[in-house]
Amino acid sequence: MSRQIKKILVANRGEITLRIMRTIREMGRQSVAIYSDVDIAMPFVRYADEAYSLEGKEARETYLDIPKIISIARKAKVDAIHPGYGFLSENSEFAREVGKAGIIFIGPRADVIKSMGDKTEARKLVSGYGVPVVPGTPNSIDDLREAKEAARKIGYPILVKAAAGGGGKGMRLVKEESELESSLRGAQSEALSAFGDNRIFIEKYIVNPRHIEFQILADNYGNVVHLFERECSIQRRHQKVVEETPSMALTPELREEMGDAAINAAKACGYSNAGTVEFILGEDGKYYFLEMNTRLQVEHPITEATTGIDIVRKQIKIAEGNKLDFSQKEITRRGHSIESRIYAEDVFNGFLPDTGTLKMLREPVGNGVRVDSGVESGSEISVYYDSMIAKLSVWDTSREHAIKKMLRALDEYVIVGVKTTIPFCKFVLESDDFRGGKYSTHFVEKHWNAEGLKINNFANDGLDAAVIVAASRLKKKSNKQNSTERSEKIKSNWRDGRFES
Repeated sequence: MSRQIKKILVANRGEITLRIMRTIREMGRQSVAIYSDVDIAMPFVRYADEAYSLEGKEARETYLDIPKIISIARKAKVDAIHPGYGFLSENSEFAREVGKAGIIFIGPRADVIKSMGDKTEARKLVSGYGVPVVPGTPNSIDDLREAKEAARKIGYPILVKAAAGGGGKGMRLVKEESELESSLRGAQSEALSAFGDNRIFIEKYIVNPRHIEFQILADNYGNVVHLFERECSIQRRHQKVVEETPSMALTPELREEMGDAAINAAKACGYSNAGTVEFILGEDGKYYFLEMNTRLQVEHPITEATTGIDIVRKQIKIAEGNKLDFSQKEITRRGHSIESRIYAEDVFNGFLPDTGTLKMLREPVGNGVRVDSGVESGSEISVYYDSMIAKLSVWDTSREHAIKKMLRALDEYVIVGVKTTIPFCKFVLESDDFRGGKYSTHFVEKHWNAEGLKINNFANDGLDAAVIVAASRLKKKSNKQNSTERSEKIKSNWRDGRFES
């Protein structure tokens, strides 16, 4: 039975909140924002039909505070809550409490989130449906003796991984037995700190793997489809930076086989709504289930670009109780799409997060260029939350054209005030391995550390571009100052946050 959703609270912040709210507005529904003290002046707060303060700065007292969010949802009389990604999006307790409050959770059921969020449980579920999993321990491991026995049986190198959570936290690569004890303790400690759960398990390490994921849509009537794959192998700290679709690594036969496996993984847990099934693809062409993300993915725009399907719109329609209005055979993909994540990070210093005020922001535009951003000039990139500034996506008729378009867009992107990942993204797009489609999750350690730090011309943080623009305007007003004086004056003004036209 369907139930129309008229008012939706987005339990998130920044660019993903704006992106979700735009679809809400297009559907003729109302949106509700929640915001911390740090985010009071952010664009997503102004865009919402209603906005409520969470009264605090830290994530734990704002965007992770379940009772506070439920209380606001009740006060605003919303029909549904969309969790976005990150924060509480894969928290089964949150989904359960939303349901208890008589509010629709735009996502899978709480029990599904819990089962697929536990990596050992997820492996058992999907393997029962014929989905291949990486050789490893079926259950969590508690002591060193047990870990040594399992590692010897599986064979080094191995990965020690947290049973709960993701994002590379609580994960250690172990190449030989002498490293096992310290890696085991380190992974347990990090897992406990990050997820409140110190359970770990061991699995075989796949050499030079590629990270391939399939976008899933499933309704509440057993209908499941995939929207093809995304390649997410360009990563730093096990987190994605550049993604593309289609993947150059898949043949049509392998794509069909992996797509079927992704659908089976979703059916294994009775999945509904949007989700992503992630695989590791080895050099030998064998693939293995990695995990399932029970939420909207950061990189969903490139799937939308190639399929023409608004995934957020489908999420809302499914949550209302509607059936999928297309079959697998009716889904087509056209062209090629690439996404670059623009983080406030110093790529020349270990990708460390950078903070500060965006003194100038000029986003690229043009046919086939999409910017999902949650900031504007004057916005603050704070220490409290993720350092993502925006997601830059491009689409074109071929991969070659898409690469050229992305490079053009990155060149046009001007951000002054913080260091960003733009130099790294440009480096990736111009590398021979990426252009040839022959890269793995080891791209950063193989290329960037060895070569990237030497490429001084990639170090531009946006200041030079701002100087050029401002200098050209100043030249029209007066020719009395020499060019050196003008340039130095403009640089000083930009660094101090003073703007001249």
